[in-house]
Amino acid sequence: MDALLVTHLPDVRWLCGFTGSNAALAVTAKQAVLFTDGRYTAQAREETRGARVKIAEKSALRECCALLEKQAGQARFEQVGFDPEHTSVAALELMRSGVSAGKRRGFFVALKKPLISALRMVKDEGELALLTKAADLGCRLFEEMMPRIESGMSEVRFAAELEFLARGLGAEGMSFETIVASGARSALPHGRATAAKMPRKGFVTLDFGVILNGYCSDMTRTVHLGRANGEERAAYDAVLEAQEAAAAAVKAGVTCGAVDKAAREVLEKAGWGKYFTHSTGHGVGIEIHEQPRLAAGQEMRLEAGMVVTIEPGVYLPGKFGIRIEDMVAVTKSGSRNLTPVTKSWIEL
Repeated sequence: MDALLVTHLPDVRWLCGFTGSNAALAVTAKQAVLFTDGRYTAQAREETRGARVKIAEKSALRECCALLEKQAGQARFEQVGFDPEHTSVAALELMRSGVSAGKRRGFFVALKKPLISALRMVKDEGELALLTKAADLGCRLFEEMMPRIESGMSEVRFAAELEFLARGLGAEGMSFETIVASGARSALPHGRATAAKMPRKGFVTLDFGVILNGYCSDMTRTVHLGRANGEERAAYDAVLEAQEAAAAAVKAGVTCGAVDKAAREVLEKAGWGKYFTHSTGHGVGIEIHEQPRLAAGQEMRLEAGMVVTIEPGVYLPGKFGIRIEDMVAVTKSGSRNLTPVTKSWIEL
């Protein structure tokens, strides 16, 4: 590929450091040029490294495409690659409107597979340090919020207090909408906090993450209010065993599918397999959900430097749900747990 047009904002940030909400980055063999608008004149020049900054008069994307056409004429290249996973039909039409009529067909070519997101999967030492700090903050939040969990408290109030504390401790924001799912609602894998009151007896699933220095954290812990029954305790023990089995399977060279299988086999053997209804994990970095994906049949092999979640769960509709999640960094010989706060049974 002779040239690349990058418009997905996390990719732009990873490549040149710019964090604004409007950007198009042109990359050729000789140079990189970032286009944004007048709102970001000072910010772009302060943040951007490795690329020249151009402030667009009207459309950053159209003017970036016009520059690429000009550079194509000078360097004699015919095509510009773009990532189809992050380019809408409307954006593609805008890209084509930025070049002359003769270039509108065939000039912009969809990459056969994402390029920048593939590079982002393997973190360097600096990125691993930032991810570790974000995960550390998540662990601290859990420890400080644990004493505040009580029957009768609304899920949304608990989420609000957690997020307020996160900001106070330096978080730039939350990685995603905080999940607080209690009682029968814990059977919802993505049970975002509502006005529902925490029960006198039952599970409370807490799934949250923070953004710190641009990098995300992600962790889940499930605790129980009141005395649990035998079924609830057996399910928790099975999920914990599955989570630890999957974490133990993580190391460079292992397929993503093999890690998923390690968790799934434990739950199937214990009789909970049909209640595990999602994949085992995903990559984490500048975005909360990145490649790779730890799921059945995934043949991609883990590499040292990848950071993934390990988060099996079981969900019994109308009764309860349990999920336990850690972030782990893949190493040559295994993995390093970035969220080592307790996963032991907690009954409040």
